[in-house]
Amino acid sequence: MITLSNIAVQFGKRVLYKDVNMKFTSGNIYGIIGANGAGKSTLLKAISGELEATKGTVELGPGERLSVLSQDHFQYDQETVLNTVLMGHTTMWDVMREREALYSKADFSDEDGIRVAELEEKFAEMGGYEAESDAAALLSGLGIKEAKHNQLMGELSGKEKVRVMLAKALFGNPDNLLLDEPTNDLDLDTVQWLEQYLSEFEHTVLVVSHDRHFLDCVCTHTVDIDFGKVTMFAGNYSFWYQSSQLALRQAQNQKAKAEEKKKELEEFIRRFSANVAKSKQTTSRKKMLEKLNVEEIKPSTRKYPGIIFQMEREPGNQILEVEGLKAVSDDGTTLFDNVSFTIEKGDKVVFLSRDPRAMTALFEIINGNRQAQAGTFSWGITITTAYLPLDNTDFFQSNLNLVDWLSQFGEGNEVYFKAFLGRMLFSGEEVLKKVNVLSGGEKMRCMIARMQLKNANCLILDTPTNHLDLESIQAFNNNLKLFKGNILFASHDHEFIQTVATRIIELTPSGIIDKLMDYDDYISNDAIHEQKEKMYAANA
Repeated sequence: MITLSNIAVQFGKRVLYKDVNMKFTSGNIYGIIGANGAGKSTLLKAISGELEATKGTVELGPGERLSVLSQDHFQYDQETVLNTVLMGHTTMWDVMREREALYSKADFSDEDGIRVAELEEKFAEMGGYEAESDAAALLSGLGIKEAKHNQLMGELSGKEKVRVMLAKALFGNPDNLLLDEPTNDLDLDTVQWLEQYLSEFEHTVLVVSHDRHFLDCVCTHTVDIDFGKVTMFAGNYSFWYQSSQLALRQAQNQKAKAEEKKKELEEFIRRFSANVAKSKQTTSRKKMLEKLNVEEIKPSTRKYPGIIFQMEREPGNQILEVEGLKAVSDDGTTLFDNVSFTIEKGDKVVFLSRDPRAMTALFEIINGNRQAQAGTFSWGITITTAYLPLDNTDFFQSNLNLVDWLSQFGEGNEVYFKAFLGRMLFSGEEVLKKVNVLSGGEKMRCMIARMQLKNANCLILDTPTNHLDLESIQAFNNNLKLFKGNILFASHDHEFIQTVATRIIELTPSGIIDKLMDYDDYISNDAIHEQKEKMYAANA
């Protein structure tokens, strides 16, 4: 349990929030949401003690342990992977080190024997004898193979370090768990493993994430930072989003009678409560939803970018033909082989692979930026494409301002380009900012504006939600569902895939799996799972 009493956080004259009085209780998972800069990560830091709140106190339940997902991926480079995870339970780790030091003494005394006996008792109570096997199981669940458990952290890739740090945070079943963007750099299978793990977690969890499906799957409550306040709601992200949109529509419709508004809100809560009964996180959320006062539902102050893709021309029947493509990475790994497929009119295809380099290689090949090791592809003569690459670094090496940068990719006057930038939430003096100083999220919004200029009938998107905030992801997602042309994309965002894709193509080193079905059905199909295992094993 975590209790916040009169918490305030202020930087200079800027007050993020004040008078925060809130209790986070065991058995619940709280998703913290808010616009960029609202103070989501800051709230976690204030709770963990990494940052001292301007005012107020944070208290844990008596004798409870707090664990935090560390963002410093270099701190443990000289430690082994297994030891790094074990260090997540600091009390147990201290006991282990003292115990080992005493056992290694050449002049072991009677006093040492008494102390060792005390330590052994503590060690057993904390589950120390199963600690290494528990840590190894966590690592395996997060995709770190046993062969790497005794390697130094410094020998791992950045994405592997992220997984080890997550295992460290989860290790030892902490009473309170703080997770800041835990799904970053995790593949879809590992995110699913984490969702299942947290759904069975019996203690208190606070999580910041841009992954809507993840928030919906695990959260019993939503903590919204808006209006300079921190407010808790029962329900997950979808409940918060849909209810805030409903409240916004009602606020805009001044003619609606107060009683009609109340009835509409009550019906919304009733329907959402019924759906919750089918979810993993049922009991407390359903009870609180039924008690929720309709006056608590307010429009959000969030701004959503205007992402609108329009086609200049209707595509013909021939979209894309791919025959026998093969791609090999720089280190000699076969990313995919014998890839043949035909994209049909209206297809919205998500490409999957256990090696994310495979999707990037395919997109680079069909965009003419990379040579395939074998095979051919051909676009229909009516097809125009707009490509959002995974790595956009080369686009932002100049010191052009945003207006001049965007004008490179289309024809029009300054007002025309400012309108596109305005849609992407760049306004006033912001449009004169130099592109080489933009944040990751700002660069992505510029790249999306660039795509919109093309009015293409086929969109190619390599992991489009990278660096975007929840508002941009939601706006992007909503428009792609309505887009009438073709979409070829890769993503780690479950909700994005489920709501956009009508077809799934999985790339393997020995061929493809090609299915006309939605993503939830695909990942739950046992026959497809067996087929995948055989295809990946054939090249192992």
